[in-house]
Parts: sequence; structure tokens; C-alpha cells
Amino acid sequence: MNLVIVESPAKAKTINKYLGSSYEVLASYGHVRDLPAKNGSVDPDANFQMIWETDPKAASRLNDIAKALKGADKLILATDPDREGEAISWHVLEVMKQKRALKDQKVERVVFNAITKQSVTEAMNNPRQIDGALVDAYMARRALDYLVGFTLSPVLWRKLPGARSAGRVQSVALRLVCDREIEIEKFVAREYWSLVATLATPRNDTFEARLVGADGKKIQRLDIGTGAEAEDFKKALETAAFTVSLVEAKPARRNPQAPFTTSTLQQEASRKLGFAPSHTMRIAQRLYEGIDIGGETTGLITYMRTDGVSIAPEAIPALRKVIAEEYGSNYVPSAPRQYTSKAKNAQEAHEAIRPTDVSRRPAKLKARLDNDQYRLYELIWMRAIASQMESAELERTTVDITAKAGARTLELRASGQVVKFDGFLAVYQEGRDDDPEDEESRRLPAMSEGEALKRESLAVTQHFTEPPPRYSEASLVKRMEELGIGRPSTYASILQVLKDRGYVKLEKKRLSAEDKGRVVVAFLQKFFARYVEFDFTADLEEQLDKISNNEVAWKNVLSDFWRDFIGAVDEIKDVKVSEVLDVLDAMLGEHIYEPRADGGDPRQCPSCGTGRLNLKAGKFGAFVGCSNYPECRYTRPLAASSGTSDRVLGKDPKTNLDVAVKAGRFGPYIQLGEPNDYAEGEKPKRAGIPKNMSPADVELDLAIKLLSLPRDVGPHPEDGEIITAGIGRFGPFVRHGKTYASLEAGDDVYTIGLNRAVTLIAEKIAKGPSRRFGADPGKEVGDYPARGGKIMLKKGRYGAYVTIDGINATIPDDKEPDQITLEEAIALIEARAAKGGKAKRAPKKAAAKKAAPKKKATAKKKADSEPESGAKPAKKAATRTAPKARTSTAKPAAKTAAKAKPTAKKSAGKARG
Repeated sequence: MNLVIVESPAKAKTINKYLGSSYEVLASYGHVRDLPAKNGSVDPDANFQMIWETDPKAASRLNDIAKALKGADKLILATDPDREGEAISWHVLEVMKQKRALKDQKVERVVFNAITKQSVTEAMNNPRQIDGALVDAYMARRALDYLVGFTLSPVLWRKLPGARSAGRVQSVALRLVCDREIEIEKFVAREYWSLVATLATPRNDTFEARLVGADGKKIQRLDIGTGAEAEDFKKALETAAFTVSLVEAKPARRNPQAPFTTSTLQQEASRKLGFAPSHTMRIAQRLYEGIDIGGETTGLITYMRTDGVSIAPEAIPALRKVIAEEYGSNYVPSAPRQYTSKAKNAQEAHEAIRPTDVSRRPAKLKARLDNDQYRLYELIWMRAIASQMESAELERTTVDITAKAGARTLELRASGQVVKFDGFLAVYQEGRDDDPEDEESRRLPAMSEGEALKRESLAVTQHFTEPPPRYSEASLVKRMEELGIGRPSTYASILQVLKDRGYVKLEKKRLSAEDKGRVVVAFLQKFFARYVEFDFTADLEEQLDKISNNEVAWKNVLSDFWRDFIGAVDEIKDVKVSEVLDVLDAMLGEHIYEPRADGGDPRQCPSCGTGRLNLKAGKFGAFVGCSNYPECRYTRPLAASSGTSDRVLGKDPKTNLDVAVKAGRFGPYIQLGEPNDYAEGEKPKRAGIPKNMSPADVELDLAIKLLSLPRDVGPHPEDGEIITAGIGRFGPFVRHGKTYASLEAGDDVYTIGLNRAVTLIAEKIAKGPSRRFGADPGKEVGDYPARGGKIMLKKGRYGAYVTIDGINATIPDDKEPDQITLEEAIALIEARAAKGGKAKRAPKKAAAKKAAPKKKATAKKKADSEPESGAKPAKKAATRTAPKARTSTAKPAAKTAAKAKPTAKKSAGKARG
């Protein structure tokens, strides 16, 4: 019997079918060990000794592997074909050695790029040993991320209250977003004008031509800068005679794009399908691991974490055959196309992403896939097909036109394009983030030199230049790849971390920097400038690649990095928080304090008039406050130009007080009057602005309505208690006592009457308690005889979970809840039970509450400050000295689980690379 180890149970089932009864295939469920979230897990003073701790969730699985190994002749490690996969195999092997489960068994490492019977069989026939260089590269990357996260994050907590964490690559990606925000803020719009004439040929065919020259001088896009200049050209064109001076037609070819890499797949799925990179990778993982087709689970695409653009030679004939069958032999080029990557530091260790069997047309699989799986598979299939098709043949035509107006000679130009042969365009055309009208795509009528033209109309249009667009998720991934920052497998997790930390927000498919993110980047650029430089980060990635190629020693790379990094950390230890805030206040001044229309001091407090605004730090992050605090309590968010700066809307007709939109520390709100308009101790009336509404869209009438809430609707007919109407966290509602009922479509919170309110409340009472948070009846996963019942899958307030007998186990982020298997659910339940996961009784809750104050600050730091790797930070800043009693080897699984009781942390396997 041969024992095979893979990463996921889905792969284990499929591969077991392929290999037959002489093989037993078990899943490791990703990484089985990680660096514990505590000081000293990586010790620079002990030659970067690393302490590995077995994940409690993996302990039982490792025991199962050890038991199965006792009766096996050979251990075959078949985890994913990348650096992380190599590391998982190494970890499993190390644990087996510690358990002394390995005797005389032979150990082999195999890799396959696709989960098909042919690929798996070929891999088994070509085993190798674990690649030590790849493991070294993994350890170097893991140590770097740990050292940066666990050393830099505590500095942020102390110097920037409210900041959560900083990561080696995460911070550089955040800088890209923040730099773009600065470009937008500094942008000054420039006026320019265009003149476009609609002309007609003698055959009455019309087309458009643009003014490009006058009196022997070329006119560029921005050259006509005023309306007066445009009017001067307009007068000349209105009296001009138009003649064709040149007709030039040139053939052109457009070649297809290479098949997908991880990065380009994420970009195109974002542009064309609207998928977030993390969602794209979850679906791709499922397609790679396999879908049930005709009773057999089969991998539909090759491995989806790659920066290689080549296609395996044995797959190309099938692609060419399908092209000929679907589109004709003239769409098949004379020789297969070969691609090389232009990405910086591209490894190209694996082939591009393609269908494992291109004859599986998307339409035939539609019934077997859910909608998102089908759309992504179709995208991959079309891109792979197009990459091996003939080029598109075009004809680009340019027509120059002379306009004679007295002594003046003006020049116009029209451009057009005709597709003579569509080639790969019959299947696929790459998407674009910005898709302006392409003048060259227009087809021009037939014309000849010297032919007279008639002017039909003349359009004179004013334009203003626009700032560079904010990054979309696709364009940010593309920019990171161009700079050599991160690796294909890390892009999705980096973007997710930035959103989860509240450093960026995604609106209308564009990423904008939040104030919290801008402060963190400004801090890093001032005190850790080298570590957020693009070249430095890319060079470090190159060093990691050299480690994997066995060109440099991994500990030498760590030593060089740590020496300078810890020096920079030591330099800021004695800097006071007030000094840090003063530096950031100066750096972010243009962002924080916009010039005033009256030319006054932009830092003058608009509330008291005598105080000076400056940057302050609080529990929830940085904000702007008045220097006269506590006498003046004026505060607002950092960005003065966020659309929420103070704006008086008009007078309230009842009180004659000003109604204004104001910017508060916790967001925009509406206020009636000022504090000095009220009696001592009385506060101005305020109203929140609904989440789905922009402060800039609030006008006086709406503001007065919002200030009227909550409003009394009338007494309830049964008990006489007043029913009120208002807008809350979940939208408009009516309330009677402790019963809240949401308004339905057609109900108006400002005008709803008593009868309708009573009806809604009665219907709500009849429905029973709200199921908004966790009352989901659930979906059955399967029987669990060991505990005598069924495991249920439910959706709770904090995400999906599986439950049985009062034990609730959260489903990891990298797992699709609907795809969870019974085996995975049991493993999650057992791991949770081992940590005391059963619902606690009231006395235990009281005891826990009593002890809570001692751990409150530490728990807050743990919750808010996860480093990039996903591991939660320790209670104290990382030190450079490891406890002497520790060793570099992991403790046996049972002892580790019983003694360490580590904080919950995400496996590094979730954030690849």
C-alpha cells in the first residue's frame, strides 16, 4: 500500500479513484504547522531560529496520516506544485519524523499541473525529492512577513492609536492607492476646446473630421485653451471650402493575448465579470480541484497560481483541432504560438491557466456548473482558444482634409478602421478599465484625393482635463505585477487585507484610500521610507526568487534585511506621539486643510473662531480637532474635501435656525443651529444621514425631514402607547414598545399613518422574533454518528458555520460554505470541541466577564492588528531574543494542542506566496 498526501479532501477523493486500491490518499487540509502568534517565533539573535507549532485543527489529521503510514510501503507527497505546496509537504514530513512514524518507507515528492488521470499517472511515474531551495524560499518569506508584522504593528499601536497593522507587501500596495489619491487632489483641471466637422462626400456619405492644424502649425489636443480661440477657428471653418488632400490606407495586424496567468485572470474577471480577485481565486480553485462530470470528479483547468504564459506542447494540438472545428482552418496559424512573460521577476515555473481538456466546450458543462463557475470557465476556455488563433487583419485609413477660408488654411483629419479578417477577435477581445470611444473603429466612406466635400455641421465643444482615475482592483493588480511587488498567489489576499483593515474602500469598482490608510502610509513614508519604496520591495522579491533558485542563502537575505530594519524601529522608540502627529499634520496638510474661499487661515476653527485645527489621534484613529479642547469640541474627519465639510443649507422655517450638513468624527450629520443658539447644557438637534445617501445630495427640504425623526405616528389602539417612526441601522422602521417593524416598498417614513403602522407591527409580531442574526434554520451537511445527530450548516452574524450539539465551528475564509464536505465539517467540529467549543453556561459567562478587564487591552490589540500573513499579533512588541527553552522543532501534536492554546489564526496557506 502506498500512502499519498494531497491538500484538499476533494482532490483526495478524485485522485484515489485514478490510482486505484493499491493507494490510500489522505488530505492535509492545507498547512499543518505555522509560526505561533507570540514573541520569539522567529529569533534573529539565534540565526533566525523558527519555532513551528502544529495547528490544533491539523492534529487529528496528522495522527491519521501517522497511523496510515505504519502499514504503508511508500509515502508520496503530492501537494500543490508551487512554493507553498512544497512547504506543506516538508511540514508533513517533519511531523512524521517527530512522531517516529517513518521507518523504512521510501519518501517521494510528485507534482501535477492538472487533476486529470493522465497528469496524475505521469506524475507518479516521475517522482523526485523535496526541493530544499523552495522550502528555504518559503521559510524566508514567512520569516520576513512575521518579522515585519510583529515588529512594525506594535510600533503603529503605540505611535498611531487606531492603526491596526502594517505588512511587508500590504503597505506598499496601500501606498499605491494613497499616491493616486494625492495625484487626484493636486490635479488642476485645464480647459480645452475641440472642433469637429461633419462632412459629406458627393455621394452624400457623411463622416466626422477633427481640426488638427491651422496656418502651417499642428494643433494638439490641449492647444485650443479658450472659448475665444475656438470661436475664431469656428468662424474660419464656417466659410471654408473643404477638399480631400490625402487618403492613406495601411494594413495592420492585431495579435492575440497570451493565455491567462493568475494576475491576468484576476484582472479580466474583474473587468468582464465583476469578480473580486479573492472570489475569482475561490472559483478557480474549485474548477482546478474538480467538478462531478458524468459520475466522475474531474479537474477542469490547470493549476491556477502561476505567472507562466506557455502552454504544454501536448495540449496545443487539441487547441488547434478545436479552432479548426469551430471556426475553420483559416483561423489556425501555420505554427503554434509561443509566449514569454513581460512581468518583472516572472518565474514561469508552470504553464498558463487553460482547460485540461479543451474539447469540453463551456456550453456542454453549463448544467454541471453554477453560474459563476460557468462564466469563469468560459472566460478561461475562450482566452486559451484565442491565444492559439490567427491574427486579426485590419485596414486603417487616414483622410487629411484641407479647409480654405480666405487667406487661412486649416487642416482636418478623419481616421477609421476596417476589420478585413477577424481572426482571434471572433472568440475573444481583452477588456479595458477605461473604454473611451475609439475613433479608429469607425468606418470611413470611399473618397479620393482632390474631391470636394460639403460641410453639414460643426461642433465646438468645451472640455476639461480629468485627474487620473482611481485604481480598480484589476488595474492595481496589474500595477503591482509591473512593479514586481508581491507574487501572483498573494494579490487577492493583499487586496482583501486592505479592505478588511479599513485602509481602503471599494466604491463603484474603484479603490479609494480611507483616512486611516493615508495616515499609516504617511507614517511609514516618514519613519520607514525605505520599506515602502517600490524598488526595495521588488528587489526583496528578487532575492526570494534567487533563494528558490539556490543562488543565495536564505539566512543571509534575512540578516541583511533585519539589520537595517530593526535599526529603523529602534530610532522611533523614543519619539513621542505628539511629535509623530505634528510631522503627519505637516505632511498631510494639503489633504487635511483646504484653502478657504475668503482667503482666511484654513486651520482656523469654524466653531469657536479662535482655536487652531490640528491632527489628533483617538481610539478609532486620527481626526481633526480644535486646539481649544475641551472648551471647543469641534471635530471632523481628516479629509476636508470628502464632500462632508460644513455646508449651511438654509433656515428652518419653524425656528429660523441654520440647518447645516456637518462633518463629524464618526461621519457626516445634519445639525439645527449652533450651541450658542440653545440654553446652557442643551445640545443642538442632530440627525444622521442614511448610509445610501451622499452628504453632497442632501438639500434643505430633506434635511428638515430628517431632523423631524423620530416622529410620533400616534397611539396604539390596544394600549395607547405612542408608535414612532424613524430611520435606523437597517433602514426606516416603526416602533411600538420593543417591537420594531421595517417599512416596506411604498411606505414613507415621513408620512406613514397610524393604521399602516399598526398593521406592520401586528405582522411583525405574528412572524415572531427577528432571524436577522443567527436564527437561520440551516442546511443539513450529514450524519455524525460519533455525537449522535446531524451536522447543520448555518449563516450567522459573523459568517457561515457548522454546528451540532451546541458546538459551533466557523468555516474558514478560503472555503466556500456551500462546498463544505462532511469530512471537513467533522474536522472543524472536533477542532472546536478540543478548544472548549460547547456553549457555555451562565455561571461560566459570569466568571469570564469578571476576568475580562485584565485582558481587555491585549485582546483589543490582537483583534485589530493582524499582520499580513494572517497570524494574530502577540501581546507585546516582537523582541529579538527568543526564550532559551524553545527549540526550532515543533512539539508533538498532542502536547502542542494541550499546552499552547494558541489564539485563533489563519493558516498561511490561505494567503499564498
